[in-house]
Amino acid sequence: MNVSEFIWQRLHEWGLSRVYGYPGDGVGGLDVALEKAKDWMHYVQVRHEEMAAFMASAHAKFTGQVGLCYATSGPGAIHLLNGLYDAKMDHVPVVALCGQQARTALGAHYQQEVDLQALFKDVAGDFCMTATQPSQVRHLIDRAVRIAHARRTVTAVILPNDLQELDYEDPPMAHGATHTGVGYPAQALVPEATGLQRAADVLNAGKKVAILVGAGALHATDEVIELAEKLQAGVAKALLGKAALPDDLPFVTGSIGLLGTKPSWDLMKNCDTLFMIGSAFPYSEFLPKPGSARGVQLDIDGTMLSLRYPMEVNLIGDSAATLRALLPLLERKPADGWRKGIEENVASWWKTLEERAMQPADPINPQRVFWELSPKLPDNCILTGDSGSVANWYARDIKIRRGMKGSLSGGLASLGAATPYALSAKMAFPERTVIGFIGDGAMQMNGLNVMITVSKYWQMWSNPSFILMVLNNQDLNQVTWEERITLGAGKTESTQSIPDMPYHRYAELIGLRGIEVRKPEEIGAAWDAALSSDRPVIMNIYTDPNVPPLPPHITLKDAKNFMRMMTSEPELGSVLANTARQVVASVLPSRE
Repeated sequence: MNVSEFIWQRLHEWGLSRVYGYPGDGVGGLDVALEKAKDWMHYVQVRHEEMAAFMASAHAKFTGQVGLCYATSGPGAIHLLNGLYDAKMDHVPVVALCGQQARTALGAHYQQEVDLQALFKDVAGDFCMTATQPSQVRHLIDRAVRIAHARRTVTAVILPNDLQELDYEDPPMAHGATHTGVGYPAQALVPEATGLQRAADVLNAGKKVAILVGAGALHATDEVIELAEKLQAGVAKALLGKAALPDDLPFVTGSIGLLGTKPSWDLMKNCDTLFMIGSAFPYSEFLPKPGSARGVQLDIDGTMLSLRYPMEVNLIGDSAATLRALLPLLERKPADGWRKGIEENVASWWKTLEERAMQPADPINPQRVFWELSPKLPDNCILTGDSGSVANWYARDIKIRRGMKGSLSGGLASLGAATPYALSAKMAFPERTVIGFIGDGAMQMNGLNVMITVSKYWQMWSNPSFILMVLNNQDLNQVTWEERITLGAGKTESTQSIPDMPYHRYAELIGLRGIEVRKPEEIGAAWDAALSSDRPVIMNIYTDPNVPPLPPHITLKDAKNFMRMMTSEPELGSVLANTARQVVASVLPSRE
C-alpha cells in the first residue's frame, strides 16, 4: 500500500471511523486513498475547512473519542485554525492531517507553501510534525492519536503531497528508527488516599457547601447527585457542564456567570465551602470571595487546579472514579436551612424565568422561544448552541433532562459553531433528534453553508429529525448589549445591524423544510411542526433584539453605564420598555 492508504488504515486501527474534511491537490493522495477506505472510514465532505475542525471538536465532545479532520496545504490548513482552537481551549482530543507542497519545493516560495509547523505551533504545540520519509509515518500517526487522547488536546501531522503516493515502508530495525504500536493505555484515575482524606475533612467541616461542575463531570451524573445529597449541597453548572445534571433536580441552581442564574450567584456568594469538579470556568468574580470559603478542586488536568480560586485541597483524577472513592469518606449532613433555602430559591427562579419569557416584545420575546420548546424536547435529544444572545436563553430557559446532550464553543466562544456541532452530533448519533440554536449573525457567517452539507447527507440518517432555529433580529445582539453595559455606548448601527434574510425560504431552496414565525402565539405550533417533520428544518423566528439578557447580579458600574448609554441609544424607547418589563418580572410574584 502507499503512504496515504496506510494512514487511513492505521487511523482505523486506532478506532477512528469518521473524518471531516475538504479535498485539494495538497491532499490528493489522501483523497484517492479515502475513496478506497470508504467501507470503514466515513468521510464527511464539508463546505469549508473551519467547519471540518469544528465538527471534529464536536465529535470529541459528544462521543468522548478522538476527533479527526483534514485539509489541503496553504489556505486549507489555515482555515482549520479556528475550529482547532475550539478543541484546544475546551480540552478535547482532535487530530488534524494537513497537506503540504512537495518536499523538493519547500523553501522555494512555492505556491501555497506555508510554514505549517510554525502556523500550528500554538494550537498543536503538544505534537506537530512534518513527515519526510514513508517509514516515519507510522510513528507520527501513532503519536498524534496517542498524545491527543492522553492530553485531551490538538495534534497535527503535515504530509507533503509527493510523500502521500510513495510506497509505504515499516521502519527498519536500525539505529535511528522507532517502532510504535496502537492502543489507548489504562490510566491511573484516582488520587492517593491522603489527598482524598484531606478533601473529605474539608467537605465534612463545611456547613454550607456549594458544588460547581463542568464538562469534566458529564460522565459522573450519579456520583455528583449522591455527593450533593450527602453534603446537602447546591450544584451550579458551567456552560459546558449543562448536561452533567438534569435541571429538574431541586438543588441544581443552573448556569453560572454572565449568563447564569440568581440562585447560582447566591449559592457562590453565601457558601462556606466550594467543591469545583471538572470545570475551567473562567470568571472568578462569580465565585466566592477568596478567603470566604474553603476550597476543594478535582480535575483530570493538574494545570487547571487553583487557577480560578485558591483551593485548599487539589485532586488530580477522573471525576466519576474519584468521587466513588471519596463518597465513603464523607459524612451525611442533616437536612437544614442551607439546602432548603437553595431549593426555595431555585423554585422561585423558574417562576421568574417564566414571567420574563411571557413578557410582550416586538415582535417576539426570544426567551419565550426557548421556554415553549423546553417541555417539548424529545428524550435523549442533542442540543447545540452558538455564541451570542442565544447562549443566554439556552443556558437559562432550557430544562435539560437526563440522557440529553448539549454543547457549544466554550473557552473560545466562537461565533458560528452551532451548525457544525449539530451536524457532527447527527453524524455520530443519527437516531437522535438534534436541535441547534443560532443567531442570524452566526447563520450568515457560516450556518448557511453547513446547511448545504446537511442537505447532502440527511437522507442517510435513520431519523431525519434535525432542527436549526434561527433567532432573526437583524442585530449582532450579544455585542450590542455588551457595548451598552460595558462601554456605556448606544447601539452602533453601522457595525451591529445586519440584513434580513428569509432563512425558511433558503431551507426550501436546498430541499429542506422552512418554518417562519412572526407572532408569539405561533411558537408552540411551529415547534410541533418542526419536531414532526420528515426532513431537516430551518426555523426563521423573528425576535426582539432589545430584550436584555439580565446578568444575575447588576453592579454599580453596570448601572452607571446603562444610564450613560441612554444619551446615544438610537432604540432607546424599546430598550427601556423591555428592560422595565424584565426587571418587574424579576421582582413581582408569579401570576400563579
